[in-house]
Amino acid sequence: MDNVIKVGIVGAAGYTGGELIRLLLQHPNARIVFAQSKSSAGKYVYDTHRDLMGETQLVFSKDAPLHEIDVLFLCVGHGASKQFLADVQVPVHLKIIDLSQDFRLHENAVFNEQSFVYGLPELNRERIRNAKYIANPGCFATAIQLSLLPMASKGYLPANVHVTGITGATGAGQQLQSTSHFPWRVDNISAYKTLQHQHLHEIKQSLSQFQEGDIAVHFVPWRGDFARGIFVSSCIAFSGNKAQALAIYNDYYQTHPFVCICPDAIDMKQAVNTNKCMLQLEVLDGQLVIHAAIDNLLKGASGQAVQNMNL
Repeated sequence: MDNVIKVGIVGAAGYTGGELIRLLLQHPNARIVFAQSKSSAGKYVYDTHRDLMGETQLVFSKDAPLHEIDVLFLCVGHGASKQFLADVQVPVHLKIIDLSQDFRLHENAVFNEQSFVYGLPELNRERIRNAKYIANPGCFATAIQLSLLPMASKGYLPANVHVTGITGATGAGQQLQSTSHFPWRVDNISAYKTLQHQHLHEIKQSLSQFQEGDIAVHFVPWRGDFARGIFVSSCIAFSGNKAQALAIYNDYYQTHPFVCICPDAIDMKQAVNTNKCMLQLEVLDGQLVIHAAIDNLLKGASGQAVQNMNL
């Protein structure tokens, strides 16, 4: 294959690394050169990602030979991407897609005298096409931004936006935590990082590309008792009717194939195991409510990363 894209993954033993491997094994123009993991080096990938048994004989590597690849995916924890890039010699030709939050904000986005482009295709598609480095968005940030960007594009967002959202256990990563134990998580819901979630910064940064002024996003995230998926509901003051709101959203997303505007009530399961964002609008008593559902590991992470690679 003449146009094969040679890919490397750093941090390949985690949830997002596993999703990337699954997607890239099926990609018609990509070949995984290495899947690096310090903790699992020397083991077969299917020893960790057990559903891949029979799909690949790939072995986790200790090293990351960057000169052998075209695209590098960084699937490491927050702070670790910057450290990794500081410790290696990055080839001039290499394109990088970082799934951590290290380069998402403008003030932290410069590396090798070039800026990371914020990788939300429904916002920055043309910039992504011309980019060398991509900062993949956060999972909650993706769902909330896709809920609000059409209104921001018209300057219709009010000063205060109220959002609630629930996420599955995989959103916390693979490392064991007290709140990810099965006996604690099952049949349970809890709020966390109320009004101070780390994704708020990138959300406000994106909204400001369309609409000036300080827009306060009041976000209450919840932990859910399921493995994967995100469901968020955003509420804003709106003087129009539902038909007018639908026209705004359909117009904004008409050339973005992974966002579906649904006429009826949505379920999170419609989006899980896909790269889709399902949106549903409700208008009542001067309020517009936008419901959104995504898979936190796909459109919220690895699926969007491959979407960015394709662009």
